[in-house]
Amino acid sequence: MLKLVVVLLSICYPFIVYWGLQHYNAKLLLPILLVLLAVRWVSVGERLERYVLIATVMAVTIVVWIWGEPLGLKFYPVMMNVGFLVLFGSSLFSPCSFVERLARIREPELSPKAVIYTRKVTWAWSIFFFLNGSIAAITALWATDEIWLMYNGMIAYILMGVLAGTEWLIRQKVKKT
Repeated sequence: MLKLVVVLLSICYPFIVYWGLQHYNAKLLLPILLVLLAVRWVSVGERLERYVLIATVMAVTIVVWIWGEPLGLKFYPVMMNVGFLVLFGSSLFSPCSFVERLARIREPELSPKAVIYTRKVTWAWSIFFFLNGSIAAITALWATDEIWLMYNGMIAYILMGVLAGTEWLIRQKVKKT
C-alpha cells in the first residue's frame, strides 16, 4: 500500500507543484517535497537509492531556501532521473547489473545470454535516464511552467512506458530464441 501511495504521489508531483506555484510561494511548497521524499525513503530498500534521496532532499532544499525560487521544486524530476541514472549506471561497473539483479529475483539461474541481455537493458535505461533528466532540466530552466508540467507530468511517463513496453516485447522474443 505504501509503495502505491509513493508511486501516485510521484506521478502527481508535477501537477501539485504546477498548481501550488500558481497560488503559493515555493518555500511554502517545500514541505510537500520533503514529505514525498520521506515517504519514498521509508518505502525503498536499496541503500544506494536512499543516499540518492538524501542528496535530492539536500539539493532541492538548498535551492529553494537560498534562492527562494520555484526552480528547486521544478528540479525534483531532474534529481530523480540523476538518482536512477546513478543506480542503473553505476551497476554497469560491477559484475552484476541492476537489471540482472532484478531478473535474478524471478529467475535465480540466468543463462549467459540472459546476463548479456540484462546488461544491454541496463544500458538502455541508463541512457533513458540521462536524456530524460536532461530534458527535465531544460524544461525547468528555460521552459514555461505549462511546458514543464506537460513534459514532466505526462510525456516523460509516456516515454518511460514506451521503453518498458518495448523492452518487454523484445524480452519475449529473446526468450524464445
